Amino acid sequence: MFRKVRSNRKGFTLIELMTVVIIVGILAAISIPIFRGQVKRARAAEGAALLGSVLTGQRVYYAEHNSYYGPEDDMADLTTNLGVDPTGNKYFTTYEVTAASAAGFTAETVGAGDAAGITVTMTYTNAAGATITYDGL
Repeated sequence: MFRKVRSNRKGFTLIELMTVVIIVGILAAISIPIFRGQVKRARAAEGAALLGSVLTGQRVYYAEHNSYYGPEDDMADLTTNLGVDPTGNKYFTTYEVTAASAAGFTAETVGAGDAAGITVTMTYTNAAGATITYDGL
């Protein structure tokens, strides 16, 4: 009359599987935006490296002319006078010197392609050194 209940069942119950799916979903919802932000920061690092090269070129120009080069947005003139050619870059392929004087300069580069919307700006003064700011991260 009474059946013997098997106590050695194998596998997972539906509740256990749904609990795991919910936990994985929560972890994905948290980690994917963080990952995307880190990817944007990594792309912006190319722009910061480009502006670091501009800083080096500006220091050489300053040593020869006692002032910084610019303001200038023509890539041919910038490449000739500063010696910085960004054509090998993937995301930041242009830059411009937006302000320059004997006391310092400001240079800016804007991302293209997957880095569109990211702007990296360097402000350099003889007294304070370089400050890099990121917009669009």
